Amino acid sequence: MLYTVSRSPYQDDFNAMLGLISDTDDVLLIQNGVLLGINENRYLIELLRTGAGIYALEADIAARGLIEQISNRVQVIDYKGFVNLTVKHKQNFAW
Repeated sequence: MLYTVSRSPYQDDFNAMLGLISDTDDVLLIQNGVLLGINENRYLIELLRTGAGIYALEADIAARGLIEQISNRVQVIDYKGFVNLTVKHKQNFAW
């Protein structure tokens, strides 16, 4: 399943989301969700433990001036990469 996260982890019930994600899933950080990808973020560390693929939309990272702060464990993708993830996963859950 593809999970799209559009809100800051500080505004959501992050632990509920973590309980759903498995190592066969991918997580795409968009809009304010890209805050989750900041290096050494405690929420990112927990998300990485799930084994899911972690992606962030480059345009949203750049719009927030976070390019230099995103962890190298998060794959930064463009809109084409976003489309590829939606094709890969038949199910999507927006968080």
